[in-house]
Amino acid sequence: MYDPQTTTADKQRLLEYTTTHRQDEAIKSWIKHDNYRKASDAIKMDHGSFCKIIKVCRNRAASKERLDHVGAKQPDGYAIKGTSSLIDYRENPEGDTLLQWVKTDRDAERQLELMRETVSAMCDDIPRVKAVKSPSVANYNLLNLYVITDYHFGMLSWAEETGEDWDVHIAESLLVKWFEQAIASSPNAETGILCNLGDFLHQDGMEALTPTGRNLLDADSRFAKIVRIIIRCLRKVIDMLLHKHKQLIIIMAEGNHDMASSVWLREMFAAMYADEPRITVDVSPDPYYCVEWGKTSLFFHHGHKKKPASVDDVFAAKFREVFGRTKHSYAHMGHMHHVWQKETNLMIVEQHRTLAAKDAYASRGGWLSGREASCITYHKEYGQTGRITITPDMVKV
Repeated sequence: MYDPQTTTADKQRLLEYTTTHRQDEAIKSWIKHDNYRKASDAIKMDHGSFCKIIKVCRNRAASKERLDHVGAKQPDGYAIKGTSSLIDYRENPEGDTLLQWVKTDRDAERQLELMRETVSAMCDDIPRVKAVKSPSVANYNLLNLYVITDYHFGMLSWAEETGEDWDVHIAESLLVKWFEQAIASSPNAETGILCNLGDFLHQDGMEALTPTGRNLLDADSRFAKIVRIIIRCLRKVIDMLLHKHKQLIIIMAEGNHDMASSVWLREMFAAMYADEPRITVDVSPDPYYCVEWGKTSLFFHHGHKKKPASVDDVFAAKFREVFGRTKHSYAHMGHMHHVWQKETNLMIVEQHRTLAAKDAYASRGGWLSGREASCITYHKEYGQTGRITITPDMVKV
């Protein structure tokens, strides 16, 4: 695409706003070739990724120059919510403005957009993981669904206060050991689904606060360390699942605790395993997800937007064609940490427990539940055919 409205000087100015070598290379190629397609082909970059890099750099440049309605600058990702003025009425009945303060607040939608743009651009620099040899034996009719919900990685719980200890090291050890046992105990199914059903992270950024309510959280360690451990832990789990299944589907669902972090989890693992043909990562930004398996349909939603009792028609409407083609339908949800199951006219809706310990907020409020996670096996023709439920006590962390 030729862009006559962008001058060479404008393109060169974007070099000030690149943050990676790949972005710098893309802008320089655009300056040289003056055409999106030629520029991306010259550096052997996917055309879509090239366009995203240009967009990210342009937005970054625009954010530095954006002025609000009173002429004051505000950081990108923040919105102006009002002003306070010191006005002198002594000599002028209409008042002379002596000082003015601009009040800003977090713009949640813009911050989420920035996160998506940044992660999308960063994915070009993430090292791709080499393909792993596929297992030789697997029942092509079967699918194993590994459901992990409300794991709250990064949460801190003190046993003297809550009855159970929880920190990042306990969380990592338990998750790996749980998958070791679940994989060993489940049938040799052709396909596996690694389903993180939301709230995998306890906090969604540098501040230990919930994203929307801004409620204070009990956090263990620094956010950067939490992210590092999560990536290491999930890499281990994915490697184990690839040795078990011929095909692996990864779902990183949005939760109310990790609305933005679920974005980088999806995008990062999609980029990381781009060269592994046996892995499919669902990168949909919509918080409702679907997998079709023969005559069986599986639906997923964390539960922060729709309650279990009224979610079945949402799934049927959003995934109308899949629902119409299938005979057996199952919906999986989390959010409330306790078991709830009901068969409606459309599907079986199930709310899952969590493996994680309760925090002080849940303990003090009396919101108590057991701890477990399940691996559920589905048949292409007959729907659910088996289930293995494993508690933390069974893996002896």
